[in-house]
Amino acid sequence: MKVDVVVIGAGAAGLMCALTAGYAGRSVLVIDHANKPGKKILMSGGGRCNFTNMATTPANFFSANPHFCISALKRYRPEHFVELVERHGLEYVEKAPGQLFCADSAKDLLQVLLTECDWAGVELRLKTSVERIERQGESMRLATSAGRIDAGAVVVATGGLSIPSMGATGFGYDIARQFGLEVTDTRAALVPFTLTSQWKERAAALAGVSTDVVARCRGGEYREPLLFTHRGLSGPAMLQISSYWQPGDDLEIDLMPGKDAFEALCQARRDTPKRRLSTWLSEHSPKRLAQSLVEWQGDDGVLAERSNASLAAWADFLNRFRIKPSGTEGWRTAEVTMGGVCVDAISSKTFEVQGLPQLRFIGEVLDVTGELGGYNFQWAWASAVACGQSV
Repeated sequence: MKVDVVVIGAGAAGLMCALTAGYAGRSVLVIDHANKPGKKILMSGGGRCNFTNMATTPANFFSANPHFCISALKRYRPEHFVELVERHGLEYVEKAPGQLFCADSAKDLLQVLLTECDWAGVELRLKTSVERIERQGESMRLATSAGRIDAGAVVVATGGLSIPSMGATGFGYDIARQFGLEVTDTRAALVPFTLTSQWKERAAALAGVSTDVVARCRGGEYREPLLFTHRGLSGPAMLQISSYWQPGDDLEIDLMPGKDAFEALCQARRDTPKRRLSTWLSEHSPKRLAQSLVEWQGDDGVLAERSNASLAAWADFLNRFRIKPSGTEGWRTAEVTMGGVCVDAISSKTFEVQGLPQLRFIGEVLDVTGELGGYNFQWAWASAVACGQSV
């Protein structure tokens, strides 16, 4: 078989690149070892897929080369993707400022991409594994489970290592290394934290309780909800800060975001001196959490009996609660992969490998990782379109 372009990976970036190249007049084949396309699209956002963020900027991404993502993000913006889904009549909702989700199901979004691929003449082959890739002069040759394929260009859109149950593998990194590209250290990101011993028991007792916090680590800071689980700490605040956290780091958590706990406690002592500390805490946080905080500190009583030093200690505990996670839940539940194929040898305009334009890398397989909130999908669309238009 001979085609202009082979795209390896039938996920968000792969399908978007394929349809873009197809509309540009290229013959395109998408192959994937999975039995269904777009598995990660279908499970993301609780099955409704947070497919973009209208506030996307390069500042929302992590990379050893933070300038790399600028060009593609400028050329294909969130409003461009919104225009695409609106043409298909896909209804969407804005759950949080800028964060757009499918109104009904991520299946609707995947169908948009598959329909566009069909219209663009793209061929899709599932349950097809790539056994070998070789350069053949100005083209590429692939040995696959479905036979030999000759292609003018190969686009690697295989994603990262997150959620192996969805079929994630390190195959894209293997291809990069085969052709002499550096792969930066990879780790699970946008992932819940695990705790051990006493703190795991405490978190488990609060499983299901959510509260607004500010989470800080290594210069990163996010105001989002925290969720206690049977294994540790989750929720948007924890997923976001996990992109900064390194093993051995403490997390600093402000349990009263936007408030000076010391001033608030002093004011409460003046206004309602007979109120118990636990009662006051329950007015500023979920009752189960308030009761637990008192138990953890082994300290309750009426506010009138509190010295300034006592209130200051409590305020420090509330505004600067520190905890050391034992680790993260790892690839099993991580939404994305931090690190990946080093972008220094990749063109930010066409996504081709320098000196080897027949080989290209797009999406999550690259060392570009977005924050939580639709940014990683926008990177998938933007990098895919830039590659598809030029391949």
